[in-house]
Amino acid sequence: MSARLTDTLLVIAKEPVAGRVKTRLTPPYTPQEAAALAEAALADTLHTVLRARVRRRVLVLDGVPGPWLPSGFDIVSQGAGGLDERIAAAFGHCDRGPALLVGMDTPQLTTDLLAQVGRDGADAWFGPAADGGFWALGFADPARAAALVRGVPMSTDRTGAIQRRRLAEAGLSVSDLPVLRDVDTAADAVEVAACCPPGSRFTTTLNSLAGAGR
Repeated sequence: MSARLTDTLLVIAKEPVAGRVKTRLTPPYTPQEAAALAEAALADTLHTVLRARVRRRVLVLDGVPGPWLPSGFDIVSQGAGGLDERIAAAFGHCDRGPALLVGMDTPQLTTDLLAQVGRDGADAWFGPAADGGFWALGFADPARAAALVRGVPMSTDRTGAIQRRRLAEAGLSVSDLPVLRDVDTAADAVEVAACCPPGSRFTTTLNSLAGAGR
């Protein structure tokens, strides 16, 4: 069995409540259907993280836990402020390094992808998203995260480039992870489902909605 290379895995997520998550999926999906897809994506992500070889798993949650949450996670609330502030605060819950943070929008995430972190002795790890953002961000020393994340404009097509440049300009050696697509739109959902393992919760949920006439 391989040695543990990441100490803490953080998942930053929003409780999958209709009308509060995946609003860009509506239309064509109803708010309830969009929430079901968000729940499936989150559950797939959490179960993948659960299989990863790490010391500690942390769910950084906006909302309250539901039946989608498996055991094995520490639960902390997201901080106040914009997404940059909340990501910075999430790394503040790490008592050791290295640490990697992922979101809830990439249910195609695999343990093999997570296992790439830490193998090369880099100072930081960066997972770019196809929409110009990022799906993963990690630090060998998570205490450095706050200064390097705060102030990065989030949810733009330049977010990833700006964040990646910040890391490099700080003198960190950066290891780039593969590009993944976030689930934001209905077209994204179809493309991502095609990349998920057979029988994944996300693919099953999407197919059930298609079977209902979508």
